[in-house]
Amino acid sequence: MSLSEPNDRAAPGAPRRVRGGWSPEPRRTTEVEALIVDAHPAFRDGLRVALESAGIARVVGETCDGMSAVHLAAAVRPDVVLIDVTLDGGSGIDATRRMTSGPHAPRVLVISAVCDDDVVIGALRAGAKGFIDKAVSREELLHGIHLVVHGGAAFSPQVADRLPAYFSALQEVPGRVAFPELTDRETQILELLASGYDNRSISRRLVLAEKTIRNHITRIFTKLDAPDRMTAALRARNAGIGLERVS
Repeated sequence: MSLSEPNDRAAPGAPRRVRGGWSPEPRRTTEVEALIVDAHPAFRDGLRVALESAGIARVVGETCDGMSAVHLAAAVRPDVVLIDVTLDGGSGIDATRRMTSGPHAPRVLVISAVCDDDVVIGALRAGAKGFIDKAVSREELLHGIHLVVHGGAAFSPQVADRLPAYFSALQEVPGRVAFPELTDRETQILELLASGYDNRSISRRLVLAEKTIRNHITRIFTKLDAPDRMTAALRARNAGIGLERVS
C-alpha cells in the first residue's frame, strides 16, 4: 500500500530527527498525538502525511527501533502508537507489551504485513487494540486508525475473519503466542526457567547438554531484552507461563 510519496523535507513545525527517532514538539492538549514505529522510512513518511492531512492525529514521534519506541512513548506520552511487528532492535510485540503495561499507556494499533495467527494473537495478548494488514487501502487504514484513536478496536478483513479463533487462543496459556519471537525449544526452556528450574535441572528434563541450555538461555535473554534470569522469569510469569512448578 502506498500512502503518499516520501518527503525528505521537514515541514515547518514538524518534529526534528534525533538519535533513536524524532524529538517531540511542545505538547498540545487539544489534538490526538501519535507515535509511528516502523522500519521503513517511506511508510513512516506516508503515514505521517496521511494522518496529518486527514486531521486524524499529529505525529509527535517516529522511530524504526523497538526499544527507542518504548523510551519515546514514555517521554512524549502519545495517545496512540502505530507499530509494526518487525522492527530494528527488537520485536514490535515486545515493545507493545512494554508500552501498554506502564503508566500513561497509549492505545496501540499494529500495522503489519506479517499477519500469521501467532503474530496476531501475540499482539493482542501484548495489549494491542487492533491489527491491520499493510495491504489494505489508504482509506481503510485511516478509518481503522480513527476507530482506535477514539476508543474502539480495528482489524483488517482477513484478521477479523479469524477473531473467534484468536480470542479462543487468548484464553489459553501458550508460550509461543505470548513470545512469538522465541523458537519452540526456547519457549520450553523459558517455561521451565520461570517455574524455578536451574540449568542442570532443565538439562536433565530435556535430555540436553547443560552448555546447550546455557546457549539457549542466552538467546532467550537477547530476544526478550532481559538482562538476567529473574527479569526473564518475571516477564514469563506476567504472560501466564511457568506459574506452577511442574513435578
